[in-house]
Amino acid sequence: MNIEYLGKSLVEYLLKNGFSNISAELSRSFILLIIIVFLAIIANFFTKKVIVRGVQFFIKKSKNQYDDILLDRKVFDLLSHIIPALIIYLGVSLVFRLEFDYGFNYESVISLVRTFTYFYIIIVVLIVISRFLDSLHDIYGKFPMAKNVSIKGFVQVIKILVILIGLILIFSIIFDKKPTAVLTGLGAVAAVLMLVFKDTILGFVASIQLQAYDMIRPGDWIVVPGQSADGNVIEISLAAVKVRNWDKTITIIPTHLLSTKSFINWRGMEVSGARRIKRSISIDMKTVHFLDDSAIEKYSKVTVLSDYLSSKKNEIEEYNSHLKVEDFSNVNIRRLTNLGTFRKYLEYYLRNHPKVRQDFTLLVRHLQSGPTGLPIEIYVFSNDNRWAQMEELQSDIFDHILAVIPEFDLKVFQQASGNDIKNVIEAMNKA
Repeated sequence: MNIEYLGKSLVEYLLKNGFSNISAELSRSFILLIIIVFLAIIANFFTKKVIVRGVQFFIKKSKNQYDDILLDRKVFDLLSHIIPALIIYLGVSLVFRLEFDYGFNYESVISLVRTFTYFYIIIVVLIVISRFLDSLHDIYGKFPMAKNVSIKGFVQVIKILVILIGLILIFSIIFDKKPTAVLTGLGAVAAVLMLVFKDTILGFVASIQLQAYDMIRPGDWIVVPGQSADGNVIEISLAAVKVRNWDKTITIIPTHLLSTKSFINWRGMEVSGARRIKRSISIDMKTVHFLDDSAIEKYSKVTVLSDYLSSKKNEIEEYNSHLKVEDFSNVNIRRLTNLGTFRKYLEYYLRNHPKVRQDFTLLVRHLQSGPTGLPIEIYVFSNDNRWAQMEELQSDIFDHILAVIPEFDLKVFQQASGNDIKNVIEAMNKA
């Protein structure tokens, strides 16, 4: 027995019991409306308590972990709202009969109910698709390749397209036009849409560029000048890139900014497994002098310098023997210096250090001298790119350098402190 037959039987019964035509028809419409609402409630209860819970039961029993993400996003819960809405959408036309005059425009009532029901179904479907896309993004995040390539920007673009399609369908109902006609009409406001969605469009293009050229990945350490960003990338979206700085603050940078301005990506350092140490120490230039024979003999006892001094001494003696000079003073011949010997010692020391990468650049060089002395720069790479371990190695190297400098009759340049001036004044007073 269908609802329409039930309505006819109800009207016949009411007419037999003294109801007027209009009273019988209104009573029929009211009862059918209650039945349709009741069926919608029953359908909603059945889908939630039976179908949805059944799906949840099988998902929880399943060994596959990916379907649990759909469950967490409550995708199936939202689907249960569609069936009751369809019942109301299809059943509202059965409440009124076309051949009967109810005294009011019942067709407008049917159209209004169907319109709101249609809107409701569209909104539910849009939310379901959005949550489904979020679930796909979460599932993708479980794969190892997600660490290198972020698809969040693309997911957001698909969401925007889905929302636009939903809005076109809604406008087509409001203005009683075909979706293609509404879409054609949007061309007239394309300029306005371009202005409104300017940042979104720029972000979309920038996301494609960043991903296509592999310029940035989640987890990369980047530094963006002028944006207070110095830390690891934690999220790449359509509109912004989130960076967790080393002080645990979060910097949000517009995505398109990274495709138009320069930034530093330290991924190469992290991939190499090495980390650069670039630091200098200033030598008091007044302590630089030539080495005499006793000093050369002293430094020849240093293991890492013995071969160097022996070959260097022979080289210098051979060079000087070809000089046609009568005065063999310091200005006329080549001689070893304590600073040059110290620099070579540091080079050998670093080349034999177990925590220094020997296949990377290794330099011990002079920088431009100035009022603060002559800087000796150490330019090497540690074999551990972790920050704390690199800092520990750097500290060990310079601890050793500071301790060994006096052995070469050199002094570190250090500006006079208040205590130094006080000691000088006290010594002058005692004198």
